[in-house]
Amino acid sequence: MKREILITSDGSTTINLPDLNEQYHSKNGSIKESYHVFIESGLKKVSTNNVSILEIGFGTGLNCFITYLEAKKTINYVGVEAYPVTEEEVGKMNFISVLNAEKEKATFNEIHNVSWEKKHQISEGFALTKRKQFFEDINDKDAFNLIYFDAFGARVQPQLWTVEIFQTMFDALKENGILVTYSAKGSVRRAMQEVGFTVERLPGPPGKREMLRATKITKQ
Repeated sequence: MKREILITSDGSTTINLPDLNEQYHSKNGSIKESYHVFIESGLKKVSTNNVSILEIGFGTGLNCFITYLEAKKTINYVGVEAYPVTEEEVGKMNFISVLNAEKEKATFNEIHNVSWEKKHQISEGFALTKRKQFFEDINDKDAFNLIYFDAFGARVQPQLWTVEIFQTMFDALKENGILVTYSAKGSVRRAMQEVGFTVERLPGPPGKREMLRATKITKQ
């Protein structure tokens, strides 16, 4: 399948799959989307000082890198990706320059170069585990405070936005854990609610009117 590099509206790159008309990050701004959906609506809403994060769709590593840059807490980050991007594609991402993060270039490279299936201490307060895994095979229980749900859209991969997948996400979260995603589809919201999530519609990132945040609340 053809893959190409695009420059998005905020000047940052994304990987485009023209045959599917789908991108790894929003054409309306890769970095703006990541900050709005995952940092402002996710990471900053977690109250604990030791945060375990599961990312569904590790992809280019952008969400992981921005989380590292913005972390004011101890982070244990687990990124799940069935089809890792290539070294060549990583080399074409311009996140370092757009973020003015030249001093952290070595860290960005380390995030991509460390081995899979093993926990790595990227810094004193940031640990990273990358797992080559299909989302359907995730079986963590009560393990995470926060999930970044950044899979390809339901139009392209509807099997990743089902009741079954969100049950897996619900089970993986700790009590009061939250899941954030760029999607605001009604079918996605209903699937989340069916498995027990309390779901909020929030203002979306550039180019989207709304997004969703789901919270696991089981104790009344």
